[in-house]
Amino acid sequence: MKVVIIGGGIAGMSLAILLHKNGFQVVVNERENEMPLLGNAFLMHSDGVSILKLLNKDDAPLELPGKLIDTFLLKSPDEVELKYQKLEPWQCIRRSELIKFLYQQLPEALIIKGRVFSHFLYESGKAVAVVFNNGEKEYGDIFIGADGAMSQVRQALFGKTRFSPVEVKEIIGVTKMPTGFISKNGVFVKYKEISKGLSFGYIPTSDEELVWFMQFDVKLLEEEMEKSASLSLICQQLLAHFPDDVQLILNHTDYSNSYIWNTTDFDLLDSFHSKNIVLIGDAAHLAVPFTSAGTTNALIDANVLSEILNKTSNYEEAFQAFYQQRAKAVEEHTILGRQIKKNFLASEAESLDDIQVPLITHKASNNKLAPKFKKVHLLYFTDPVCSTCWLIQPQLRKLKLEYGDYLEIEYCMGGLLPSWDNYKRGSISKPEDAAAYWIKAAEISDMPINHGIWLEHPLTSSYPPSIAFKAAQLQDTDKAIIFLRRINEMLFVDNQNIVDLKLLYNAAYEAGLDASRFLRDMSGRAPELFQADLSLAEELSISVLPTFIFTDKFNNSSVLKGFQEYETFENMVLNFIPNATKKVISKDYHGLFNLYPTLTTKEFSFLSDLGMAQSENLLKELELSGIIKKSNSHLIGNIWKMKSSLPMEN
Repeated sequence: MKVVIIGGGIAGMSLAILLHKNGFQVVVNERENEMPLLGNAFLMHSDGVSILKLLNKDDAPLELPGKLIDTFLLKSPDEVELKYQKLEPWQCIRRSELIKFLYQQLPEALIIKGRVFSHFLYESGKAVAVVFNNGEKEYGDIFIGADGAMSQVRQALFGKTRFSPVEVKEIIGVTKMPTGFISKNGVFVKYKEISKGLSFGYIPTSDEELVWFMQFDVKLLEEEMEKSASLSLICQQLLAHFPDDVQLILNHTDYSNSYIWNTTDFDLLDSFHSKNIVLIGDAAHLAVPFTSAGTTNALIDANVLSEILNKTSNYEEAFQAFYQQRAKAVEEHTILGRQIKKNFLASEAESLDDIQVPLITHKASNNKLAPKFKKVHLLYFTDPVCSTCWLIQPQLRKLKLEYGDYLEIEYCMGGLLPSWDNYKRGSISKPEDAAAYWIKAAEISDMPINHGIWLEHPLTSSYPPSIAFKAAQLQDTDKAIIFLRRINEMLFVDNQNIVDLKLLYNAAYEAGLDASRFLRDMSGRAPELFQADLSLAEELSISVLPTFIFTDKFNNSSVLKGFQEYETFENMVLNFIPNATKKVISKDYHGLFNLYPTLTTKEFSFLSDLGMAQSENLLKELELSGIIKKSNSHLIGNIWKMKSSLPMEN
């Protein structure tokens, strides 16, 4: 089967490489006479990066160009922090570097330059050749329109495209910066006017270079000025009140390589194909740039279509399956882009909590279960400084993995330590007592506990980290659990005083929360929610932490208090749901660390069904192999972390 691709950009070249690898006869037709290197730089999602690795013709690991970006920082022009959040991995890459990489992966003879699309030749209603403006023809079996946002192939198939009005324009540039300006960490920095449509952002492409953009409401710039003024003058006028780092970037910019972009999109097409001609990339779907979705979507399109064509020679079925797989996702990106644009243009100030990260998110996990499978509500009273709540983590993690389909778990704070004034709980009435208790707990549990916190810089109360958990819940209940785990590790393993607001802020960021909003909620709604938890604990006479209250849909309840063996939890679930089926979980190290990026030796042993000694030896071998690393700040027990993994908590 011969595949004729019209367009030698990212989408077209990626598809050509994948098909060529699988034995298809391929020819790429590029309108430019030289390699199309125009364009500055873009962000690529990890989904796109994984596909780039498939394109690499060499067996050697792919050395990806550009800079890893893992943080988003949003400020107002007067430098008030509005949003600070950890991102899924993104790569900022110069377009020219990616194009050069793609052209190196395909034999030069398969790329014909200087061919501008004119029309198709048809026989019996099916295209048999594409004709170019220079009179040349290319015959083939199927034809791929990958000629970008202003696709002439799309127009030939479906008529004139109805683009959305241009309401936002964007000026883009790439700038070399003085040594030390760009952080070694990959941070996407953006300044935004809340009350009008104006923003400036910059993203490093290397340790010396960055790509920047200015987005502005077209109403902010008179038409005559846009026609007559230089890009430099436009930027200087609109951004005069923006901070020093913005001015430094503008002053170092060579505007001869900058350009102005009229941002627009179009509604999802009813189909991406007609007979044996199909569209991919921006030719098939286009989103405004607020989502940074274009490049990643082009690569995903190429990968999905190549996989489908490998499975079937029936192009009609293949193209229909391609549409079914891609239409929903790209439509969501279009809708997201339009919503962000609407908020960007709003005449009234946008709520700080409603500001969205201007990036697409990772595809949803197929492991998340719909609420309809939940049969039992589990109310879990805990506290960030409760040692028993920390010791019971192996059992809880296993319960969630094996019976999580049947449980809807709600976390409530129990208020363990209001202060040390007149405090008396069991044998503990002062910090030194807590230290002695933790030493014994570590010895009998094999869980890592550093008791030094109570002797060196004891916590004055568990209320601040409890309020912090409620602030995390206001944003995302799943990430709140990741946050709770992180502050547990800070306290029990790293000997850190989690009353410290800066530590809590850092933990919120590490858990993937918007740390700026987290701080606002800490002094806003979170204290009220914490008081509601305390009131509920008082109403239910919660005197022991942890306490677990199981309730079914008929309002039948059972209570477990304090430390529990796993069999007790399992029997409780089976008492409520006799036919509950235990889920088989992966017990190898890779599967477990993908589920839980941090595991104590005890947790790993418990989940893998290996003994403590055997687990310790295996984990040490993995550490020597560079797969995991060990925390060294504790006194008893170990905690291990998978390298290069994202936070996840079931």
